[in-house]
Amino acid sequence: MIQIVNILLGGLFQAALLFLVSSGLQLVFGVQKIVNLACGAIYALGAYFGIAAASHMFDLGAPRALLVPILLLSGIALAAVIGPVIERLLRTVYERDEHFQLLLTFALILIFEDVIRIFWGTSPQQLGDAYLVYGRIGIGSGILVPVYNFIVIGFAAVFAFAMQWLIGHTRFGAIVRATAENSRMSAAVGVCVSGIYVRVFTLGTALGTVGGALAIPASAASLAMGIDLIVDAFAVVIIGGLGSMKGALYGAVIVGLVKAIAIATLPEIEMLAIYLIVIAVLVLKPSGLFGKGAA
Repeated sequence: MIQIVNILLGGLFQAALLFLVSSGLQLVFGVQKIVNLACGAIYALGAYFGIAAASHMFDLGAPRALLVPILLLSGIALAAVIGPVIERLLRTVYERDEHFQLLLTFALILIFEDVIRIFWGTSPQQLGDAYLVYGRIGIGSGILVPVYNFIVIGFAAVFAFAMQWLIGHTRFGAIVRATAENSRMSAAVGVCVSGIYVRVFTLGTALGTVGGALAIPASAASLAMGIDLIVDAFAVVIIGGLGSMKGALYGAVIVGLVKAIAIATLPEIEMLAIYLIVIAVLVLKPSGLFGKGAA
């Protein structure tokens, strides 16, 4: 029972991080029809920047209890800087073939990896014992779970409800939905489509950078983390359905739990187990669990 609870909680923690990144991927695709391969590099950049920001603030005497706010603000600040710049670059391929979009976003992966090498080098970096700064909670007999895990899971849950409210019950959400449905008609009735694209892409970027920043107390930041994240994020998207925020949530939970179970029982089949689920979804329901089928 102890092992089962640990697996479930570890899987939900991974699912929370995956949901943040994949929901940004889904949001950008749903509105701008761009498959952003650079989401993994953005995630890694957020992790390194989060480490730098937290280390700098702690050196200045900031209380370690401010770890989560510092990581959140570092991710948001980074996205506010790089998000509009990347979106402006992507405008050149909005109306072009998907191959150009994939090539450009793949080029961004290489660029961001070089940026990380220039500023932080190639060695993995971490925040030491910051993972346990909030202590642990005892669950049942013999189960001690870091409070940080629950904070991240709670943040992801709050974000899911916040996104549902933002997209479904606000004027901005109505404009985003209209733009996603028909951008030319939206522009014809006075919507500044380019402005919506900037805001949506920056929000999607922020989800990636914040996800990366929140991941680093529990693991080290490395150049490989971006590539690993791309595989998991696209598995989430395929399982849940491209363009579906609900699919991002369910897909993240499935992938997170499968990874946790595989690591705890037979680590050699971790990726194989995820790929088998992806293949099953592609065969039985190619549009994903909550995706829309082709017209």
